[in-house]
Amino acid sequence: MLIAVMSDSHDNIWNLQKALGVVKEKGAGMIIHCGDFVAPFMLKELEETGIPVHGVFGNNDGDQYLLTKFSLTIFSNITLHGIIGQVKIDGFTIGFTHQDLVAEGLAAGGSYKMVCFGHSHEYLLKKIGQTILLNPGEIMGKDGSPGFCFVNTDTTEVERVRLG
Repeated sequence: MLIAVMSDSHDNIWNLQKALGVVKEKGAGMIIHCGDFVAPFMLKELEETGIPVHGVFGNNDGDQYLLTKFSLTIFSNITLHGIIGQVKIDGFTIGFTHQDLVAEGLAAGGSYKMVCFGHSHEYLLKKIGQTILLNPGEIMGKDGSPGFCFVNTDTTEVERVRLG
């Protein structure tokens, strides 16, 4: 399955809309968001894709109550996992979080094929043991070129997509 991995959108609705246009065009079957949506209106944009979204909270997601409430009541495609999330796609287990230290610990444990994280706003792709560690960079565009990644869970191929 082709999945999109993104992080740190920080209310930049315009870049998120660009990213989601590419995600729909490529036919991704899932979106993983590694935190810092910030405001609940960002969830509405993700919901409107019709693609299942799995996300975690970042350090700038101030109203976690409202984000959670909306994901449980208004939006049917969004699952918020708290601080650490996990999904399994045809035997390909992915852990995701916001903080790099947590992600490195999850990857070092060896229980995941891939661990994704955000926070630093910088793209990173490396291996820890047999686990792929991925930071897709930022949607926001504050610290450089905004972008996100596609991951093919069948081939483990990672493709970085730049938005600007």
